[in-house]
Amino acid sequence: QVQLVESGGGLVQPGESLRLSCAASGDAGTLHAMAWYRQAPGKQREAVAAISTDGTTYYKDLAKGRFTISGDVSKDTVYLQLSGLTPDDTAVYYCAAERTKRIDTAQIMGNPWDYYGMQFWGKGTLVTVST
Repeated sequence: QVQLVESGGGLVQPGESLRLSCAASGDAGTLHAMAWYRQAPGKQREAVAAISTDGTTYYKDLAKGRFTISGDVSKDTVYLQLSGLTPDDTAVYYCAAERTKRIDTAQIMGNPWDYYGMQFWGKGTLVTVST
């Protein structure tokens, strides 16, 4: 089993930045990709960004130009740099991971990278953007 622990959430003002971190432990040595999702109050969880073992990054439109995913999947760590935050970014941000190459399969099939979902999930870290 793989455990994922997020950190770095908090309260920020609009326009500010925040860096989220995620560390995997347990049987994490075989991870193929790590990702970030978020769930805003009253809304469904949505994908944000992902990174695979070869360093390839994937973004959903909501993240392009403002958020940056980085890290080293082989070292079980991933980060999400959030910039230009707005109140609409208020959400619980979840770290996720998979080791069955779901992202690769999605890409080969011409589907979005998050099409097959993730296998492992953290408990989330809350980001609140407010004045």
